[in-house]
Amino acid sequence: MDDFTHIKISRRDLLITGALSVTATNVPAIAAVQDMVPASKNLSPITSAINFHVNGKPQSLYLDLRTTLLDALREHLHLTGTKKGCDHGQCGACTVIVDGRRINSCLTLAVMHEGAQVTTIEGLGNKDNLHPMQAAFIKHDAYQCGYCTPGQICSAVAVLEEIRHGQPSHVTADLTAGTAITSEEIRERMSGNICRCGAYSNIVDAITEVAGRPA
Repeated sequence: MDDFTHIKISRRDLLITGALSVTATNVPAIAAVQDMVPASKNLSPITSAINFHVNGKPQSLYLDLRTTLLDALREHLHLTGTKKGCDHGQCGACTVIVDGRRINSCLTLAVMHEGAQVTTIEGLGNKDNLHPMQAAFIKHDAYQCGYCTPGQICSAVAVLEEIRHGQPSHVTADLTAGTAITSEEIRERMSGNICRCGAYSNIVDAITEVAGRPA
């Protein structure tokens, strides 16, 4: 009788043996592919020069093409007022104004904004000369922890410009009658800026006052 007749192999051992056999078979192929691909440490990042205006000042940077506008502002220009929140474009903490339009700076590459005019919270005002929106946020206590506040203020400034230029939103009732500054319009347009502290009603009051209506 065959000597292997009485050998019992468990299902677990059989699976392990099979996996080892497949791995051993493919090791030469894996090694061949690795030989064809240069080691990552030998690869140099692709960089490019970018020239734009930030808060009214010309800036020239030499950046890795993968650098986001947010990281260019924070890490290279040290404008840390713009916050990195979710880094996925979902919270609005990184909102800045580019060529008059608000954008999430974490979702766009710096090299995409050659020649652009970029405004961050530092460019709106300072402690000695506050922007009206900054002053209104302070007056109405429209912040608590303050982490989202720079993005909220940049977005609020751009929102009023959108309304003044007649750009409709999802809650604009009559597209032929112009856009009114209402609480519903403000809340809809600011919905991309998340305040985890929940100061939403105060934020609406601050924006409403700057818009020229009683809060």
